[in-house]
Amino acid sequence: MGATIEDVFIQTYERNVRHLAQQSVTRLDPYVMVKRTQSEAHNWELMEHNDASLKSTRSSWTGNNRSKITPDDDTQWKRRKSMPDVYNIGDVTEHSDIAQMLVDPNSNYARAHAAAMRRAKDDVIIEAAVGVSKDGDGANIAFPTAQAIGATGSAVAMSFDLVTEVSEKFMENDIDPDEGKVFVIGPKQARKLLQLTEATSGDYNAVRPLTSKGYIESWMGYTWVVSTRLQSPAADERYIFAMTRKAIGMQINKDIWVRVAEDPGISFAYRIYSEMHLGAIRVEDKHLVRCAVTEA
Repeated sequence: MGATIEDVFIQTYERNVRHLAQQSVTRLDPYVMVKRTQSEAHNWELMEHNDASLKSTRSSWTGNNRSKITPDDDTQWKRRKSMPDVYNIGDVTEHSDIAQMLVDPNSNYARAHAAAMRRAKDDVIIEAAVGVSKDGDGANIAFPTAQAIGATGSAVAMSFDLVTEVSEKFMENDIDPDEGKVFVIGPKQARKLLQLTEATSGDYNAVRPLTSKGYIESWMGYTWVVSTRLQSPAADERYIFAMTRKAIGMQINKDIWVRVAEDPGISFAYRIYSEMHLGAIRVEDKHLVRCAVTEA
């Protein structure tokens, strides 16, 4: 047997690129208000609620003058301001690279870039949900403690009682019960829901809760969305949140775009580039509840 026969063994290669496991779509974009505009900032106008008062006496007239005038309760206006940022990603391929490959690197780069940008869009929404907001002058507005359950260092457990406490806050805020709500959780919270009898038993939940996705998608009036990009305020803790579509405003100056072109400045190598120009802000605090939950 020839000692060098192994040198001519055939090797085979894939003609298709397998992209490693990653989130390739935006999961939160459908649940926020979107304003497509071209400006350095966008103002989200707000009007405070007011209460009617009892009219105790009739208006009386003295000549041409009325002694009881129409009340002026000075209903307050407020403003939140979103300011967009530019996000981008890029790669370069040489013509010699393409000539020595079975796969098309450019199209696969473009696909990977688009997925990365969609994940970045979710990051922008999550930061707006649980972080500071900005008023019309650009000053920071801290997350209101009245809309928070648990805190850094004193996180609570994911439980049926936690979900009902979140619902209680929405009811105390007079949020329309018909307003669609989404609950954004991590994988550990999704697993915990599957262990709650109230979520999975037909005695409590008339809607069939489990789907082929392996987690509960609809329960207690919420659409449940699982994200691996939620913020961790401390070790073994996670910020999850519930909101209506009115909670977050997203300003999109230019949505995700991808370009593949030859660059004469680098020997006509291909540049693959993707960019987006957007920003998000928490517009209505009472339409969002943040929970610090333990992941121990």
